Amino acid sequence: MAEAVESVLGQTYFQKNPRDWELLIIDDGSTDETPAIVRNYEAEPRIKYFCTENRGVSAARNLGLARAEGDFIGFLDSDDLWLKDKIQVQMSYLKAFPEAVFCLTEEIWIRHGRRVNQAKKHQKYSGWVLDKVLPLCLLSLSSALFRRKLFAEIGVFDESFPVCEDYDLGLRIALRYPYHFISTPLIIKRGGHPDQLSRKYWGMDRWRIMALEKALQSQLPPESARLIKSELRRKCDVLVAGFTKRGHKAESEYYSQLKEKYKT
Repeated sequence: MAEAVESVLGQTYFQKNPRDWELLIIDDGSTDETPAIVRNYEAEPRIKYFCTENRGVSAARNLGLARAEGDFIGFLDSDDLWLKDKIQVQMSYLKAFPEAVFCLTEEIWIRHGRRVNQAKKHQKYSGWVLDKVLPLCLLSLSSALFRRKLFAEIGVFDESFPVCEDYDLGLRIALRYPYHFISTPLIIKRGGHPDQLSRKYWGMDRWRIMALEKALQSQLPPESARLIKSELRRKCDVLVAGFTKRGHKAESEYYSQLKEKYKT
């Protein structure tokens, strides 16, 4: 986590605007060395530390949103790092394009300590990207910078999601706004370690289906609804196959019936 904090403090934008930032560290009931690390920054009044009982990633993000005072919001997971010009580039972009409610950047991926190339399915896009974000999450929160007003319009993170809260948020954004993608890599995204949330749960499509069903409860254009139902049925097929292979008959039947529900 210390590296993540230092990558924030090293931002060129903050050095040029020393009064125009704050760093909120949200400790979601961790059992690691986070409190000791935070004590090293007690002299910096712009760093604020909040420690709560473990309530999950969505609740932690929402606490940060509730306590933040600025008009622009960035998230940084403790595994990831911001390159020094990230905020400078994104602030310049959002000022140049006031209609943009957020922007995200390209990433450098590190897995097990080695740089790896992203698969084609992880390619990011600009524009109206609903069809692109339905298969999997293309909103990397550590790479994004949001206008605060966006959360007032579309809502905060859904705390019923233990994972895929970023998929749910990205879907809600894609239904109302275009994405704005900066192709310059401005973060380092590190993975491959055993305590990643994506490794904790099998069948991540369960929560993506939850997000898709939520979206269908809104008044949607016919084409958007068609795309969402099609993706929902595809994800049901994936889960049916997985649960059947594992001998979980009840779960397999549930997703078979759910697929039938959204055939029309």
